[in-house]
Amino acid sequence: MSLSEFELIHRFFRDLGAARDDVVLGIGDDGAITRVPPDHELVTTVDTLVSGVHFDENAAASDIGHKALAVNLSDLAAMGAEPAWATLAISLPEVDESWLQSFAEGFNALAAKHRVQLVGGDTVRGPLQVTVQLQGLVPNGAALTRAGAQPGDAIFVTGTLGDAALALQMIESGATPSETVLGQINRPVARVAAGIGLRDLASACVDVSDGLAVDLGHVLAASNAGATLQLKALPGSVAIVVVGDEQERWRLQLAGGDDYELCFTAPADNVGQIDALARELDLRITRIGEVEKKKGLRLARPDGTLWDMPPGGFEHFRA
Repeated sequence: MSLSEFELIHRFFRDLGAARDDVVLGIGDDGAITRVPPDHELVTTVDTLVSGVHFDENAAASDIGHKALAVNLSDLAAMGAEPAWATLAISLPEVDESWLQSFAEGFNALAAKHRVQLVGGDTVRGPLQVTVQLQGLVPNGAALTRAGAQPGDAIFVTGTLGDAALALQMIESGATPSETVLGQINRPVARVAAGIGLRDLASACVDVSDGLAVDLGHVLAASNAGATLQLKALPGSVAIVVVGDEQERWRLQLAGGDDYELCFTAPADNVGQIDALARELDLRITRIGEVEKKKGLRLARPDGTLWDMPPGGFEHFRA
């Protein structure tokens, strides 16, 4: 006999994540009640993952559970917020208890790591898709935003770029990506600690989900500025570095998407503190360019000439 909606919620989702003292009322009522600490602001983000678009139809349920939360954690990281509470809405074509158990395990492991408590949501019958809303806390006035980059600021990115795009390209061509490269698609790492550490150092920040060029473009538009990136400085993993065609490597790193790294700008005077933060977190943080007064994004080859990148970056409604 199939589980009812309420039995499903009670069995698989009621106790997901950390148990937080600031949750007054969690799952089981018409709404959740949470307590925002004094002198803090609430940051809210939401993402929907659709089968066949954001994850492969045959992806492991635990990977889907992980990614559904990770992409939201990445948004909070870009704003320097500390994650706190999540809600989950999931559409299921059928009740598969084994799949749900695996999904819940993937979600729960990441939620517990970041002290996130699941406080509510919804389950419906329909095509497989997952929506997570995540809320976090930031001291009053300390949130990072896309606006604020100033001419002369240095541009940085965490981690490496292009692995997810490379994995997808390999899969589509019939090749088998390494587990490390494939993990960038299935189990991205949100840079939460880096975002919190950048609160007093960065002038603007964005998470790289749709491709570095597109996402940095959002920062430049919000900041009414332009920039030049040094293509030779783009950080890549061993897998990306060995891509033979230089322009193809740049395209993967600039337009591939699904990196979930942080791209941020900061005054040059803060470079030493950013280097110290990188050492403290054991995280690669690379300076890749400079904010300029002249509008637009320029891509400089190693010889100093400018490269015109083919159109790219992920957009849902592009024809």
